[in-house]
Amino acid sequence: MKIRSKRYKESEKQIDRAKTYLLKEAISILKKLSPPKFDAAVDLHFHINVDPKKSDQMVRGTVVLPHGTGKKVRVAVFCRGEHEKLAKEANADYVGGNELIDKVAGGFLDFDCAIAPPEMMKDLSRLGKILGPRGLMPSPKTGTVTNDIAKAIEDVKKGKVEFRIDKQGGIHLSVGKLSFPEDKLYENASRVIEALNEAKPASVKGKFIKSLFISSTMNQGLRIVV
Repeated sequence: MKIRSKRYKESEKQIDRAKTYLLKEAISILKKLSPPKFDAAVDLHFHINVDPKKSDQMVRGTVVLPHGTGKKVRVAVFCRGEHEKLAKEANADYVGGNELIDKVAGGFLDFDCAIAPPEMMKDLSRLGKILGPRGLMPSPKTGTVTNDIAKAIEDVKKGKVEFRIDKQGGIHLSVGKLSFPEDKLYENASRVIEALNEAKPASVKGKFIKSLFISSTMNQGLRIVV
């Protein structure tokens, strides 16, 4: 049996588990709950009406949050030549070709996103077992394999996040920090919900989002009207 903290128990009293909240109302309640001793993340938790085993029902995409995530994103760009110059001008944190690939192969993983032009993907293939399981492998589907390196870096730094369904039919992602004003959290969360609905596979019939909860770190979630 889990032992809950006094802070958690106090927060629990302010949430009606039997109720389904409007998004704005839920965010307002989250802001009033007793917070942990750090700037907690605010997360959305979706349960989607798809069969993850079917290839035509894979749900994956990206969305740029209007107000960012509140997190400093470290970007590594694997490239050469002119792209290297453009990446440095766009304030990428790490830029390089074979030398950066070798560094990552040796254990370097101090970055949150990897970007590469198409011609680098053959060289990057040897990092598949390292980057893939961590969700760091560049992909055309997420806009991280591109010739427009500067735009890709700009989007990621602004707050571009990826969503992808898991084996249980769930999608979980952060939409900001608890310190954000309520209106900014609402706009970020609304944009994610909109982007997810836009990603609904054509083969899926009926209600797409089965359930949605919003929570902050170390506090329980509130069910949202969908």
